Amino acid sequence: MIKSLLIANRGEIAVRIARTAREMGIEPVGVHTAADAESLHVRQMSRSVPLGDGPTLETYLSIPRLIEAARVADVEAVHPGYGFLSENDAFARAVEAAGLFWIGPTPEAIEAMGDKLSSRRRMKEAGIPVVPGSDESAADDDALIRKAAELGVPLLVKASGGGGGKGMSRVDRLEDLPEALAEARRVARAAFGSDRIYLERFFERSRHIEFQVFGDRSGSIVHLFERECSVQRRHQKILEETPSVALDERLRESMGRAAVEAARAVGYVGAGTVEFLLDERKNFYFLEMNTRLQVEHPITEETLGLDLVRSQIQVATGSGLPAAWRGGKLAPQGHAIELRLYAEDPVTFLPRAGRLLAFELPVGPGIRVDAGVEEGSPVSLAYDPLLAKLIVLGPDRRAAIERARRALSDWVILGVETNLPLLQSVLASKEFASGRYATDLISRLPERKSAPIPDAAWIGAAIALSERVAGDVVERRPEPWDETFSWRPGQ
Repeated sequence: MIKSLLIANRGEIAVRIARTAREMGIEPVGVHTAADAESLHVRQMSRSVPLGDGPTLETYLSIPRLIEAARVADVEAVHPGYGFLSENDAFARAVEAAGLFWIGPTPEAIEAMGDKLSSRRRMKEAGIPVVPGSDESAADDDALIRKAAELGVPLLVKASGGGGGKGMSRVDRLEDLPEALAEARRVARAAFGSDRIYLERFFERSRHIEFQVFGDRSGSIVHLFERECSVQRRHQKILEETPSVALDERLRESMGRAAVEAARAVGYVGAGTVEFLLDERKNFYFLEMNTRLQVEHPITEETLGLDLVRSQIQVATGSGLPAAWRGGKLAPQGHAIELRLYAEDPVTFLPRAGRLLAFELPVGPGIRVDAGVEEGSPVSLAYDPLLAKLIVLGPDRRAAIERARRALSDWVILGVETNLPLLQSVLASKEFASGRYATDLISRLPERKSAPIPDAAWIGAAIALSERVAGDVVERRPEPWDETFSWRPGQ
């Protein structure tokens, strides 16, 4: 077993990985920029290596600096978290070349599935249905325009190396396609270093279903059931739940088998996610594979009583999959929902910055909060606006929804505007409650407005914060981990 682990990330995922590392007797070592020196993720580490000042490309996205940080810290392994370099095969190769354990899939699998055009081709070869669209032969704009006429509208223009909705746009008229192609190439080049794009047929009222897969070095690959990810804004998820009410047992078995075969096609090792589109006729199509831990992994953990980060570390350092996984003895219990709290305008979705004057977390049975910030934390526009994730577990879907609604109403946040009103609107909608919703749910909600906050609340929070800072009396302690279910702050 390794004794030390460099966590090459920041925010809530760095905090979450550090907690599991400590439980395993592994020393968590962090990295940080000058601006992040006092952040929550740094204080959750045994120690942290400074990456200096400068833009993200020179810090959290700099392979040489991270490898040097691992050398300076004298660690034995590197966990990339998600985002940043987590799906970068060059980083994985650099970690392994340095003689360290890479907590993730092989560089070859990352490379194979990181490019969406390449992964579509591989899935076709494996006999897995893919969303109708263009392929590598339709690379130039003229060929894409001809393919678009064949596919028909509406269409999605997507970046081949993209993710998180970047470089993606919908086209409803063929005459608008040339402009959309130019914009997609510009965004893809800036965000991913490649302007390769492709087309996919857009299905109205479709659902986004993903399967958690896990493999070991002996060739065993299993799925750990599905997550419904259809509540999205700007093609990015804001709420996930498991199990999905859209699947019956026959469809669940069929999609799960396809997910395993997708992973097997690239000799997958570790945790990964195979994403599918499900149309109104219950036909499913491969979308992409994420070769990393997903933001929404906690709901799988909650319903199965697992720690996926622990399993990642064990598999990466040579252990096989647990016998219960290989024997198909795992069975989800209850219903779990994750809601992503973003620092953004809940109507326009534009990111917000500031300082958290108050950040009081909801507590109670079946409630877990994975946060990368706390009261007093600055919120910057330099990084993804995700502040925290609320995860609730209930005996059934109705109970989980009510628990989530109560938890959101208990969450006190002052100083930075968030999407909390949007999350409340989703949970209150009859369409979501019915389970008969699709990826267009957000556009079908009633008009939203940010709830006004009384001046007295702002003044009180500012006074409390100034007194704490002046007296340096803020008590900080890590939240304990309940082995079976969740972290419960405040206990």
